[in-house]
Amino acid sequence: MLLSKDTYPHAAILAAFLAVVGGAPTALAQTPSQPPAVVVPAPATELSADIMYRILVGDLALQRGEPALAARAYYEAARDAQDATLARRATEIALFARQRTLAMDAAQLWQKLDPSSDRAKQMVTMLGQPGMSGDLKGDLERLLADAAASGKTLGDAFLQLNRALSAQTDKLVVYRLVSDLAKPYPGVAEAQLAVALAGYNTGLTDLEIAAASMRAADRALELKPGWDRAALVKADILAKSSPENAIRYLNAFLAEAPASRAAAGALAQLYIEQKRYTDARGVLQRLLDADPSDRELEYEIAKISLQMKDYPTAERVFEKLKAAGFGEPGAVSLFLAEIAEETRRYDEAIARYREVTEGERAWLAKLRIAAIMGKQGKLGAAREYLGTLESDDHEQEIQLKQAEAQLLQDARDYQGAYGVLTAALGGDPDSAELLYDVAMVAEKLNRLDEAESRLKRVIELKPDNAQALNALGYTLVDRTQRAAEGLQLIEKAHALAPADPFILDSMG
Repeated sequence: MLLSKDTYPHAAILAAFLAVVGGAPTALAQTPSQPPAVVVPAPATELSADIMYRILVGDLALQRGEPALAARAYYEAARDAQDATLARRATEIALFARQRTLAMDAAQLWQKLDPSSDRAKQMVTMLGQPGMSGDLKGDLERLLADAAASGKTLGDAFLQLNRALSAQTDKLVVYRLVSDLAKPYPGVAEAQLAVALAGYNTGLTDLEIAAASMRAADRALELKPGWDRAALVKADILAKSSPENAIRYLNAFLAEAPASRAAAGALAQLYIEQKRYTDARGVLQRLLDADPSDRELEYEIAKISLQMKDYPTAERVFEKLKAAGFGEPGAVSLFLAEIAEETRRYDEAIARYREVTEGERAWLAKLRIAAIMGKQGKLGAAREYLGTLESDDHEQEIQLKQAEAQLLQDARDYQGAYGVLTAALGGDPDSAELLYDVAMVAEKLNRLDEAESRLKRVIELKPDNAQALNALGYTLVDRTQRAAEGLQLIEKAHALAPADPFILDSMG
């Protein structure tokens, strides 16, 4: 077998293709690693209360991440209702849940109830093969040939190809497979795009694959001029080696296709990644000028304005969005509170943070209230306030101690901060977060041996922790005679997080 010895990925891949080739979208046309979406089917007959209950059980099981239970519930509903729509749904979910026997039972029921369904016949045939035939490439070639013969679904099938193969970890093997499958279809833009995307997914470390991927993207655009989906893949390929080249390309593409929101969004994201916030805002503003009612665009413009520290613009737009009731509860209020805090309107900031009452944002808002009280010189009140907060989990318990320690550090009481953190660490000696914070305070107290040992323990627990590597490296360079050793650690941190501003500062 070309990709995996596990027969399930083979089944899931082929099921995804059958969903597309059959001409109707299904849950298994999604990424195989994701559960089928909860979609209540429209059965052909009126259903009894018992059958409706089974469907409800199936949907709830999907929502809770229990696809095996969902598949069984849908199969029983289909069997009792003698409904082909439910049988199809049961087949798809059973495949996702790796319930091969149940998938076969459901597929056979589906075929019995809808004898004219080619997809049901294909599914029964596929599931009946030992090991799913063992020849994934051959099976996919046959499915693509069938799609080409239909004259309708070949492009869709190629667009699903990389998605169907996404669970496979060896992206080089996937690239070779997709390239081979596309060879008989040089005039199909979607086939060329599939090759380009498969190449991109390898990481483009091989120069030949990078060049072939670019040629495939260019060919897709030749076959389908102005296709923004292909343009985005080409931009991604360019950005791997040169974000500036990707920016130039997208600007040129937008000059020819100014209505492409996808390309404009990609360009804005590239600008943001390069910290060119003014350019990013300009791109989004042009889109907003064309559609002034688009609240999502206004939201993005407000967030970029906040990044730019253009607080008046950000506040004006966020206030407008809040008045319109836009967004998730508390999201806009949190940004408005941040603006008030940054502009030192502390009482207003606290009031804004108190408006955030739901979810993770509410917890963050409470921590910020304590921080603002500290900025106001109310250290005792801030610590007392933190003591009233009830954590929901262990992570929040750590965050409470970190917040209290930060209050003390901001007041230059490093010994007090050290006491809070070491006491917390006593109850959780392998907390990488607490170890790191203790190390940082120990360094301020000139306890360099302890700072070094704590940071080394963080690195033992999390070898790829770029912040710990950088902190240890900088300490060795700045506070000891072991500069060469420290520089090696900083270079390793930079390789892990090349854009981190603190690491860049350490590198000079």
